[in-house]
Amino acid sequence: DLLIAAHQQLGGPIVLIWDNLNVHKAADLREFAAARDWLTIYYLPPYAPDLNPVEGIWSLLRRGWLSNVVFSTPEHLIQRIRRGLRHIQYRSDLIDGCLAETGLTIKPT
Repeated sequence: DLLIAAHQQLGGPIVLIWDNLNVHKAADLREFAAARDWLTIYYLPPYAPDLNPVEGIWSLLRRGWLSNVVFSTPEHLIQRIRRGLRHIQYRSDLIDGCLAETGLTIKPT
């Protein structure tokens, strides 16, 4: 499982902040999380795009790599999204900016 592998690689607790998508609240996931003291899940309010840093990432993609392009195939769209995400991944200032827009902060424990 991806979360278990991430926990083993990081060697520390994992905190997930999720929206209220029904699959994020499934009984199986709640049981999975309850059985792991290293996993904490917080849920955003039902509609809170301004608290979700991912919305900032999508905004960067829409204004940059996805703007003014006619996609010839679904694969072409996927390729552009991946290229944009790779670029963003290596630009911590962009990621920090998306987090800063939410007004949320990360405080190490």
